[in-house]
Amino acid sequence: MTTTINLEAKALQVHQHLLRVFGERPRERGLDPIAQLVSTILSQNTNDTLRDKAYDTLRQRFPTWEQVRDAPVEEVTAAIKIAGLSQQKGPNIQAALRHISEEQGELSLDFLRAMEVEEAKQWLTAMKGVGPKTAAIILLFALDMPAFPVDTHIHRVTKRLGLIPAKASREKAHQLLEALMPPQTYYAFHLNVIRHGRRVCQARRPRCELCVLRDLCDYYQNVVLPQPAPPPAAEERA
Repeated sequence: MTTTINLEAKALQVHQHLLRVFGERPRERGLDPIAQLVSTILSQNTNDTLRDKAYDTLRQRFPTWEQVRDAPVEEVTAAIKIAGLSQQKGPNIQAALRHISEEQGELSLDFLRAMEVEEAKQWLTAMKGVGPKTAAIILLFALDMPAFPVDTHIHRVTKRLGLIPAKASREKAHQLLEALMPPQTYYAFHLNVIRHGRRVCQARRPRCELCVLRDLCDYYQNVVLPQPAPPPAAEERA
């Protein structure tokens, strides 16, 4: 019990430090749930710029989601080609749109608001191409429901900090971080940890010398600090 309490206190300290650096991110009006579903599928294994270009091209080619759903698959994959893996993403997008239409009689995910979070996650992840991250993004950003998405930056940073076990999978991290953080922190904590991971706690060469979380970081305390200092440079001969 003591370990859990200490870990929760540490997580809140991390959150407060990041708020001081990046600020409290006000909630912005995001995409509607169907648009968020499509955008998040497009974002898999690519960057934000290519995702947005693919999304914009898709919407220009097919102004309604019904048109995306019913179009020849090769036309959809051609429209999103720039995002990569279009032969996988195109069919997954269309299959998801068809599934929603068949289950609900319309292309809407607003019915998820009436569900408990876990039930809504299970409904979404039953669709091919929709994993825990995609489901959590839809719930948090489009439906304002308390789910915590874990991307590669959050997975890396929270493992280095010691907020989740070093061997925890990204799928398991969703459950662990949702249980660890208060729901009202999910939105800001998600965005601020991603910013920290991109700017400071980078994958190959973390910039620990700039990090405001060093005193709370297991990686810094256990890996960086114990390293011996480099030998002094030889003095140049006169």
